[in-house]
Amino acid sequence: MDNQEKKDWMYSDTKVKNIDSMPDQHLHRIVSFIKSVVRIVGYGFIPVDLFIATVFLILSEVIGILEELV
Repeated sequence: MDNQEKKDWMYSDTKVKNIDSMPDQHLHRIVSFIKSVVRIVGYGFIPVDLFIATVFLILSEVIGILEELV
């Protein structure tokens, strides 16, 4: 199939994404679950110890930043 035949079915504003450069969805989901667990543990520590709760909640935010990088 030549290049002209490939373009015939596409609209002028169609953009084809490069699948090789897309983020790993499986790894993103795993990191997201880890972040959620750390966040839940942090909220669970609020009535027990505010310092530990704060550490866990800040850690969950750091994991959230890493999540966006995967």
